[in-house]
Order: sequence, then C-alpha cells, then structure tokens
Amino acid sequence: MEVQGKIIVLNETESVGTKEFKKRLVVVQTDEQYPQSIPVEFTQDKTSLLNNFNIGDFVKIGINLRGAEWKGRYFANINGWKIDKADSSLTAQQQMPDREAVQTNPFDNAFANDGVKDDLPF
Repeated sequence: MEVQGKIIVLNETESVGTKEFKKRLVVVQTDEQYPQSIPVEFTQDKTSLLNNFNIGDFVKIGINLRGAEWKGRYFANINGWKIDKADSSLTAQQQMPDREAVQTNPFDNAFANDGVKDDLPF
C-alpha cells in the first residue's frame, strides 16, 4: 500500500525501552477533497530513510498496516518501509482520471442524423 501527500510533521528519531528500539514519526497530509493527516512510523534501520526529507516535501510512502490486541483493546499502526519524493505539481485528483471524461454515452451520436428528417414519432 502507499500513501501520498505533503509532510507536515517530521519528528526526530527516538530510542524506546532497554533494548534501544528506534522509531521515527512522519505525518503526511493527503491532497484530496477532505485532506487526511496520516501518521506513519518508521522503525529501526528504516528511520534513516527520513534523513533526506523536510517539512513541506511531497512524498510517496510505501506502508504496511499492523494490528494488535492488548488486554482486550485493539490497536492499528501504519509502518513505513519506503519513501520517495513525489511530483508536487500533480495533486491526487489530477492523477485520477475524470469519471465524466472517461465514460462515454453510447447514445451521444444515436440521434445525430446529419440534417436528415426521420419519420419516428418521438
């Protein structure tokens, strides 16, 4: 799966626990009718992938969804494993084909009679 948008938060790498588990959070705002702020966590050696990015960069992130249960509560995480710069000139809506432009009406030319009067009663 992928998420694409503009980086709005880029935290520093954190070390957690006694085993020094590394994690780094990036939040991407999608470019759609109702923009979403998607938090993506990079862990361990993947945290260094974020070193070449800044707030305001348009990116495409390869993600995995992870879920877990703990004491009867359920949690979901979005883990990043790849990040690339995206073309900021193309918004998500521009990249998707326009439904009206793609769909054609088979009856558009059905009534075009090139000036010839037909004898249909309707």
